[in-house]
Amino acid sequence: MPDDAAVARDAAEAEAAFSHPAVKPDATVAYGEHPDQVVDLYAPKGDAHGSAPLVVLLHGGAWRAPYDRQHVTPFADFLARRGFAVANVEYRRGSPIPAQGGASPVAGRWPETFDDVAAAFDALPALVRDALPSADPRRTVVTGHSAGGHLALWAAARHLLPADAPWRTGRPAPLRGVVALAPIADLRTAEALEVCGGASAQLLGGTDRFEERLPYADPAALLPSGIATTVVQGRTDIVVPQAVSEAYADAAAKAGEVVGLTLLEDVGHFPLIDPAADACAVVAEEIAQLAF
Repeated sequence: MPDDAAVARDAAEAEAAFSHPAVKPDATVAYGEHPDQVVDLYAPKGDAHGSAPLVVLLHGGAWRAPYDRQHVTPFADFLARRGFAVANVEYRRGSPIPAQGGASPVAGRWPETFDDVAAAFDALPALVRDALPSADPRRTVVTGHSAGGHLALWAAARHLLPADAPWRTGRPAPLRGVVALAPIADLRTAEALEVCGGASAQLLGGTDRFEERLPYADPAALLPSGIATTVVQGRTDIVVPQAVSEAYADAAAKAGEVVGLTLLEDVGHFPLIDPAADACAVVAEEIAQLAF
């Protein structure tokens, strides 16, 4: 269990990351009929000329309903001010935990969470072409934080899903790469560590369905992806511990693929998406190395 100092530090980092006001997008487009099936688009700011690399952003929050894309809009704006076009994807999530007025601590929806991410990625090229002409979809990097990091890795590996998976694609996605931020990247390890209160099993429909559905949902089972991948992880993260990222990197190595693992000293879970934190600048640089 984390000690009191670690818990206090994590709370302070979370408060700092969530203290920034939401930033309105330049446009919002729908990829389906459900209210959560939308993408916020941010045009590159500043001295950007011509087309800009596209960053597809997937927010975290343990796949749970109270945490939507609004909390990463300052991060999306931060990236836009660094010269990227940004697509901030929303998707259907689970129920609030009891402390938030919910009936049960359900993380995600099976199969709707995966339906939405797959549909969003399939629709994005046309949506971006029409609504964000400053973006260059040929230079797309996917990034996601925490549960969103899981979804980013999963979306990039859909071509490796089992043959009967409805989300499987016939070929690898045309991506420059993936930058996963403190991702829940190995679901079995995350569940063993009780990450986010057992959210990984809840995402897959409960412990009775966990092993059966792992091949369809676990990025650690979808390797080698053939897509350049970097994981950025804070060493003092007590929300998604370093061991989860290391397990994913080890699984990649066993599959014959090298995954970059950038470990940041004295950094926890939330500075990775906090525009005021040095760690956020590191994240932007990792994305730039793949995109430019």
